[in-house]
Amino acid sequence: MKNAFFRGHGLGNDYIVMDPKELSVKLTPKNIASICDRNWGLGSDGILALVPSKKADFGLRIFNPDGSEAEKSGNGLRIFARYLHATGRTKKKRFTVETKGGLVTIDLHIDRHGDASAATVEMGNAMFTPNALPCSLNVPELIQQPIEAAGRSLVFTGVSVGNPHCVVFRPAGESWTREELLQLGPALENHTLFPRRTNVQLAVPTGPKEIFILIWERGAGETQASGSSSCAAASAAVRLGLVKAPVTVKMPGGVLHISVGQDFSLTMKGPVAEVARGTLSPSFLRQLK
Repeated sequence: MKNAFFRGHGLGNDYIVMDPKELSVKLTPKNIASICDRNWGLGSDGILALVPSKKADFGLRIFNPDGSEAEKSGNGLRIFARYLHATGRTKKKRFTVETKGGLVTIDLHIDRHGDASAATVEMGNAMFTPNALPCSLNVPELIQQPIEAAGRSLVFTGVSVGNPHCVVFRPAGESWTREELLQLGPALENHTLFPRRTNVQLAVPTGPKEIFILIWERGAGETQASGSSSCAAASAAVRLGLVKAPVTVKMPGGVLHISVGQDFSLTMKGPVAEVARGTLSPSFLRQLK
């Protein structure tokens, strides 16, 4: 269908999926920002674009609502997988997807209605080296490193899961506030230590195999849930000895389950929902042109 879109969410983190070959406009940064605008466009935490791949069954490009491009998104991958199944682009329950952050394997979980209402994604390996994010600190690994942000002295652990993450923990029994996220999130995202910016998680252990996180996404801001953020925070918590794997990650939007291997290989399982399908109107397309 010409100029079609598919809208879904993973625990409240919503994406629009499109096939650029079906669009009469290009997905330029300006057009992406217009489509994602929650007042003047469809409204979304980003756009997932189906692209060709020579390495995998499908290719995926992930765009933030400010028009910048992300390497990987756990929630986005689950939504993309549901889109592929729901629109008949695949009948497989297991397939591979190539992202800028690496190749992933996805297993669909089909419910009694025939919908792919959950998915398990092999997210690759967590890495803690500065060049993996990248980060300009000259240290072997980004484990509990000091950082100044928004006038506060903090300690962070840097993790790459195909995209960059800055995880800041508080001790068990304490908590983070939304006000702190809104203050620290943009300050850490745009910190000079991270030349390509970074995603941010404010985390606290809440059990022997459980953590709670607040999330600030690079290029998107505050989000209710994030698959890659959950993977990053879970791997950091295991690395620091705060919890043991597998890790249940709780967020304002809900819960994801993260398996962390001894080599820090990551597998994420969580729900995914379809919200709507439709087409962009001719008048809106004229505005984009």
